[in-house]
Formats: sequence, C-alpha cells, structure tokens
Amino acid sequence: MATEIKIKNIPEGYQSFISNGRHAIMGDEPIASKGTDLGFSPVDLILAGISMCKVATIRNVARRKGWEIGNVDAHLSQVVKRGKGGALSTSVDSSISIEGDITDEQREHLIKEADNCYVTRMVRGEWAFSDSTELVNEDLVLAS
Repeated sequence: MATEIKIKNIPEGYQSFISNGRHAIMGDEPIASKGTDLGFSPVDLILAGISMCKVATIRNVARRKGWEIGNVDAHLSQVVKRGKGGALSTSVDSSISIEGDITDEQREHLIKEADNCYVTRMVRGEWAFSDSTELVNEDLVLAS
C-alpha cells in the first residue's frame, strides 16, 4: 500500500502543515536555521518514525506472545557526518526501556525485534527517488 504525505508550507519560518489525509502535524526548522521552531524538524520526523515503529513492534510482539508489559519508552539520537564527495553518513543510537514482569531473555527478544522493525529495515534498505514534478492546484487539498 502506497503512503502519501501532503505538505502545505507557509511563509513563516519553514512552517509546514503535514497531512496523510487523516491526521495532521506541524513541521518547522529550529530558530538557528531561521525557522520558528513550532514543529518537528525533518530529522525529528525521521527519528520519530523509527522510534515509534520500534516501540509498536515491542508492544505487538508482547501481545502476540501473551507477555504482560507496561510502558515502553525509547530514546533515539543521530549524528550525521559528511564524507568524501559530500556523501552523508548517519549513525543512530537507540535505548529502550520496557516495563513489566518479563524475563531478561524476553526483554532481549523484544529489543531485538524492535531493532528489526519495518521502518528500520526500510531505512536500511534501498531507496529510489524520482525527480519532483510540478504540483497542480487541485492536488493541494490536505485533509478531507
């Protein structure tokens, strides 16, 4: 199933209303980048997608196995380095906390599953980007 995101960017800072047709959030850039810092930055959104997938995977696996867990928290950080020819290399560190009465082996299994979640596999995989085309006005509707 294809995923579609529509963005309406306004002249203030880099504020963008981001919608998938059902939900909407605000994106922006930090003050240091001349944004207004009123929403998630593009990098924040990438890390948020990865971390949400990790915690949702943990909850899904625990439910399927009948393991009682409480809160699942994750902390992700990334560092980007510029290499030869301007190529970017990104490292992501992840820490996960799982509340509940589970064994160390169960906890390790859940974290291993999280590290192999769909979004992480997608980001590690191969991407192909087509060149952007001009958007016509009737395509600009953000939410129904």
